[in-house]
Amino acid sequence: MDQMPNIPIDVSRVRLPRFPRGAATAAVGLIVAAVVAFGALYQVQPEEVGVVLRFGRYVRATEPGLRAKIPFAETVLKVPVQRQLKQEFGFRTMEAGIRTQYAAFDRDATEESVMLTGDLNVAVVEWIVQYRVADPYLYLFKVRNLEDTFRAMNEAIMREVVGDRTVTEVLTVGRQEIESRVEERLQDLANQYEMGITIDQVVLQDVNPPDPVKPSWDEVNQAQQQRDRMINEARAEYNRVIPRARGEAEQTVLQAEGYALDRVNRAEGEATRFEAVQAAYRLAPDVTRRRLYLETMQRILPRVGRKLYVDEDATGVLPLLSLDGTAPRRAPENTTPVGAGGGQ
Repeated sequence: MDQMPNIPIDVSRVRLPRFPRGAATAAVGLIVAAVVAFGALYQVQPEEVGVVLRFGRYVRATEPGLRAKIPFAETVLKVPVQRQLKQEFGFRTMEAGIRTQYAAFDRDATEESVMLTGDLNVAVVEWIVQYRVADPYLYLFKVRNLEDTFRAMNEAIMREVVGDRTVTEVLTVGRQEIESRVEERLQDLANQYEMGITIDQVVLQDVNPPDPVKPSWDEVNQAQQQRDRMINEARAEYNRVIPRARGEAEQTVLQAEGYALDRVNRAEGEATRFEAVQAAYRLAPDVTRRRLYLETMQRILPRVGRKLYVDEDATGVLPLLSLDGTAPRRAPENTTPVGAGGGQ
């Protein structure tokens, strides 16, 4: 490769353009004015509040919009008071979207999620705390390292509440109660420390037993579900049989009461009828006796198939009755039939 020859350059012959003195002064003035204007104006977004500090001391808070400040003397800290902030415990979100991506492994997240329950069991608790900034001044200046302090408060309160309950309550029916209790205790502690924040919600994301005991826990859950299913089936059978048996028992009791009432009414009626007949019999014994006889015959005779009427004044041998159901044989002419003595 060929090397280029060294050509000497005479710098003394280079002439720089000269600007007029007035134009240079104007340019410097414009630059200074732009710097001052840039440092004096600032924009506060609709969801923010601007906190103005003058030489590090709080001066005022400004509302959203284009605002001005003293350049180089005042600084502005923007606090999102309308935005909902959150902190995650037990997991870390890498990227939120349609399919949220979480960190594969985080030692701090794993340690803060492992908790001891009241019955000396271990549960892995993951939760989210959503909050807002209520007072920008308190939020910025009252507590040093507020985010770290707030995380420590969350972890301490959650461990306290979980430690007062059994592992079954933590994993199943006690989730809502735990959320409410943690939210209440966290708000009280934040007010006590004058953090200037308002707790919106505490949400338990996922509560599970540790991985080594998950198979045993699943078996216990299946056994409990089977127990509950059998209890529900027994209750259903109970609700089907017992009301029916009670209804049948009540029906039998009502039938017995009706039968007893019917028998009592019949007995009372017959007694009343007997008393009436007795009173009539005392007034006319012969007539009453004959009427009773006739009424009795009237009820009995229709039930008798073949009837034989014999004169009560007849004398002699009784006519022979045919056993095959034909007419009875007539007595000899030279004999006289003898009556039985009573009508029948």
